[in-house]
Amino acid sequence: MQNLIQDFLAQKHIAIIGVTRDEKGWGRTLYNEFNKRGYDTYAVNPNARDIAGVTCYASLRDLPTKPDGVLLAVPPHVTDQVVREVAALGIPRVWMHKGAGPGAVSPAAVQFCKEHNIATVYGVCPFMYLQPQGFGHKMHYTFNKWFGGLPKGA
Repeated sequence: MQNLIQDFLAQKHIAIIGVTRDEKGWGRTLYNEFNKRGYDTYAVNPNARDIAGVTCYASLRDLPTKPDGVLLAVPPHVTDQVVREVAALGIPRVWMHKGAGPGAVSPAAVQFCKEHNIATVYGVCPFMYLQPQGFGHKMHYTFNKWFGGLPKGA
């Protein structure tokens, strides 16, 4: 999975599904961090046109260009729907965010992506891999690695 993570992070056009009005929400935090690091980011939220001055798109189909990858920060049942749109649009990469709790990971969506040759990162938080990492995320990664909390190869 390490190669999939490196490949995803090497892309520059990333759509983030689940950008929220909540300043501390995962989708918004991820959007802000990727944007700050120079990624060309697209915020996707079907319930908002604008969040904190950022244009939001209702779906992947509404984006001005096809992204290189999609980062999901939504409940698993939404992930199941979004991966079908990803496949229909020919987007080659998906990252199903996981922090505390189940995150965006859906076993059915992971299987769907495998069957449709979509490179899939799941079960880990991007903050553990973005460089430079903050102290908390380095510790999060280290503890998960020590205690078997990372997917194989992550």
